[in-house]
Amino acid sequence: MKKSMIIGAVLALAACEPAAEVETPGPRQEAPTSAPAAQKAPGKLSASQAQANFRAVVRQVEPVAERECRARAPDLNCDFKIVVENNPRLPPNAFQTLDRSGRPSIGFTISLIQDARIRDEIAFVMGLETAHHIARHLQKQRQTAVGGAILGGLVAAGLGLDVNAGQQLGGTVGARAYSKENELEADALGTVIAKRAGYDPLKGAQFFRRIPDPGDQFLGTHPPNAERIQTVRRVNSQL
Repeated sequence: MKKSMIIGAVLALAACEPAAEVETPGPRQEAPTSAPAAQKAPGKLSASQAQANFRAVVRQVEPVAERECRARAPDLNCDFKIVVENNPRLPPNAFQTLDRSGRPSIGFTISLIQDARIRDEIAFVMGLETAHHIARHLQKQRQTAVGGAILGGLVAAGLGLDVNAGQQLGGTVGARAYSKENELEADALGTVIAKRAGYDPLKGAQFFRRIPDPGDQFLGTHPPNAERIQTVRRVNSQL
């Protein structure tokens, strides 16, 4: 999927092939909502500790996300595949895409997993990435991109300008037309998923405080971090 979601440099919807798939978790097991060691960690975790936290979160969040998906979008493929990109050179990033068979994939770079201080943060990110699929944001983004490209080409042709350039510009504008709204919608549903999986979305959303704030830029893809945190607080108070 084309990038449509980056929490600063953290969260994105991107079409890419993940490097490694996390082992499919067994029956759901009850676990603490966050690792005590992770709570006290002053900086990035060790690779082994980060991966242990990640696997614990997958066991808790994946079945909840799949239940929400089947309840809200029964016609979608709700068999999530959780994958990890192990290249340490890649920046912190998470994404939602579809594999070649149409199965929804939720990917994380190893640097994001290590940067997450507590399990609640990983759970919140995983919840909002699965929410993108449930809310059909990938399909909506493609539709608006195609519509924008067509309109941009027509406008360029009418003005005697380069049609290809007009199509590219129109596609970019179309793809970003509702991206901020999509992000806030994913934040809201991600809050529900994380909470129902036994994690604290308010603690999870603190991730936003450690990353660059995109502000409210024209044609930006993400709303201000403060607005995203406010959305999480509002939804959490209703659960």
